[in-house]
Amino acid sequence: MRASRAEKSRYYKYAAIALLIVFLVSFSLIVIDVWEKNHHRFPEKTTVEQFVEYDGVKYELKENIETFIILGLDKTNVSEGESDSYNNDKQADFIMLFVLDNDAKTVTPIHINRDTMAEMNILGLNGNPVGSVKKQIALSYNYGNGKKISCRNTLNAVSKLLLGMKIDHYASVTMGGVEVYNDLVGGVTVEVLDDFTGIDPALKKGETVTLSGRQALTYVRTREGLEDSTNVARMVRQKQYLTALRAKTVEMLESDAEFAAELTVKMSEYLISDRSVTQMQELLDKFSAYDFAEILDLDGESKRGDEFMEFYPDADSITEVVVKAFYRVSE
Repeated sequence: MRASRAEKSRYYKYAAIALLIVFLVSFSLIVIDVWEKNHHRFPEKTTVEQFVEYDGVKYELKENIETFIILGLDKTNVSEGESDSYNNDKQADFIMLFVLDNDAKTVTPIHINRDTMAEMNILGLNGNPVGSVKKQIALSYNYGNGKKISCRNTLNAVSKLLLGMKIDHYASVTMGGVEVYNDLVGGVTVEVLDDFTGIDPALKKGETVTLSGRQALTYVRTREGLEDSTNVARMVRQKQYLTALRAKTVEMLESDAEFAAELTVKMSEYLISDRSVTQMQELLDKFSAYDFAEILDLDGESKRGDEFMEFYPDADSITEVVVKAFYRVSE
């Protein structure tokens, strides 16, 4: 007996509903599975105190703040050290967090010693967390695919170090980008703080030099062969260079309306970021317009570990830096 048209219609309707239910259930299971495998790659939510007391003064968390972290990688190109797994050989040799107060129109930079001993997530097969380890914070970039997941893992380690403060956005820059940026602003002038003559005869201690791209990379990166080969000494040069670089960047932004776009486009091949080209230009505009506070860093002690130098920050110094950057005096 042949089914009527109405019966066929009901059949197709019920079949469609059944397929829809199967699809929704399957999709939900996939979403749950993806979340379980990937949620650890993003900064963990932590409870941050709204009010704190430090050195006898009560402070409250600033409301309209935005944070952006820059990671300087020990590779020349973005493609170097890429990995299909969740381990790679890139390190974040330079780490600086910028805290933008959009109400006060200020930027507070926090310079993190790459040797800082910090807790970080370890990612195993399929990116699943297999625990945590305390190592030099530069090595947190090793755990990930050498790109965005590694950025977020380092971001998360820095957030933990700074008492759970939220870090909104990130960008990692390879060494090749230092040379390009330096030359785009026409070179950066510094008074040479260490004797580099064994590496570059032009970089004599005490001389005032306008650094070319290659010299700039030598100046901010080199440790071996110098009288003081510690990362603490290198951080002093990095601060000096960044202060001068920002001044040249502001000068270029004010004199050339197209400079922000040119800089963003040319740096894009050396960058990994969660910001679009337009968003990076907006950030550059803020960096140009806002007042920069003194660069903060953590006090502590450097020790020789089993293999490498290890920096142990003072707990009180961490609190002080967090309060200065993220809090204001409570009214």
